[in-house]
Amino acid sequence: MIAYAMNLATLIAINAILAITLNFIMGYAGIFSLAHALFFGVGAYTAAWIAMHVSADFFLTVSGAALLASLLSLALALPALRVREVYFVAASLGLQVLGSTVFAEWKSVTGGIGGVIGIPPAELFGIPLSDPHAFLALALACLTFVIAVTYGLVRSSFGRSLTAIRDSESAAAAYGKNVALIKTLAVVVSSALCAVAGALYAFYLSFINVESFVLDTSILLMAMVIIGGTGTVLGPIIGTVLLLLLPAGLSYLSFLPHTEIGSIQQMIYGLAMVVLMIFRPGGLVGGRSLGERK
Repeated sequence: MIAYAMNLATLIAINAILAITLNFIMGYAGIFSLAHALFFGVGAYTAAWIAMHVSADFFLTVSGAALLASLLSLALALPALRVREVYFVAASLGLQVLGSTVFAEWKSVTGGIGGVIGIPPAELFGIPLSDPHAFLALALACLTFVIAVTYGLVRSSFGRSLTAIRDSESAAAAYGKNVALIKTLAVVVSSALCAVAGALYAFYLSFINVESFVLDTSILLMAMVIIGGTGTVLGPIIGTVLLLLLPAGLSYLSFLPHTEIGSIQQMIYGLAMVVLMIFRPGGLVGGRSLGERK
């Protein structure tokens, strides 16, 4: 039971990082992206490759993963400079589908459908983190770091520029804000921090494949943010906890057929989204919705 709780806590910490980084561009900049799982995958595959071919040093692998994810994020940021709202969602969807295809077909790097196996434990100052307690502490430390970075950015002049763009892009431009640059930096920062979660995920499971980085993952992350509350600090964390505890709770209901738990889970997600949009559009923690802020 303790081992199961620790496993769940570690996965919650990793997914909370993903939700927080998505909220950074979605809740504060108004950029809705369906490609977040792509950068999650880039971080995981990059960390796995570095660990298996160069070194399993955690700082080295995370740095490499964040660097590559931030560079590739320009493929998402560039459309953001030219299109707005629903058109950007379509562009991010296309990029996510393309990324999933590359993950599945680039067998020499990603292992294809079979994935990458035998990823060595992460090393911190030369010490392998094979103990679950130590890895949970590392995951929580990374979560704290991501919260601190995003909170600091949101409270800075950069964050105020982000919210100005979210509320009215044309008004922000009229006040002299460099909208293109600010949106690009927001996407780059979000993707780089997202790669941290990817590296943690690869080290924790010692195995990764494309099924963890598909469109369904991006949609689940968006649900975590929306249900918890966009544009808030605690919202993405609460949304992550609720949506990851849900499958665990359903598994204890003996009257439910185990083969149908996945479908029931998806139905609950959809119902929760609809109910929240009607009665609390800002999420469980948030106030007004993004649409009401504009």
